[in-house]
Amino acid sequence: MFENLLTTESMFDIITIEQLFATFVWVRRTDMSDAMMAAASLYNDPRYFSRSEVRIRNNKLKRQRIFRRQIMLLGFATAVLIFVSILFASSIMADAQSDEFTPSFKYYKTVTVHAGDTLWSLAQEEYSEEHYSSIREYMSEICSINRISDTSNLKAGENLIMPYYSTEFK
Repeated sequence: MFENLLTTESMFDIITIEQLFATFVWVRRTDMSDAMMAAASLYNDPRYFSRSEVRIRNNKLKRQRIFRRQIMLLGFATAVLIFVSILFASSIMADAQSDEFTPSFKYYKTVTVHAGDTLWSLAQEEYSEEHYSSIREYMSEICSINRISDTSNLKAGENLIMPYYSTEFK
């Protein structure tokens, strides 16, 4: 009796009805979406909020602000950490010395001026090109240590303090 009802034509009719129903439901969803949008716009209007909704909304905004603040603080801390690590690494590299480096130490000695000695001749004996740009700079340091204003006024028997450099630690 029911065998005649399920023919290929009737099955085609059932599929078509299902497709029409799905299309109708989709159209109704978009219409409801517009209605929901209108309701949502009213819902977001603070005049229609209850006290609990206001409290919930304020707490949500507060949590969002706290979260943003935490993200910014994390970013700032990360930037500071990166900056400090780069600064530390560059200071380590700047202080690095080659294997061939030999330190030299600055010492002072007393020299007695003899007849015919000049400050120039005394400075030439201890002058080091590694530590001074010119012999005049070295002579200037000798004058400031010994408080000499006129270099041509040296007297025999006078004692001068003269700086010199040595690789030997004393």
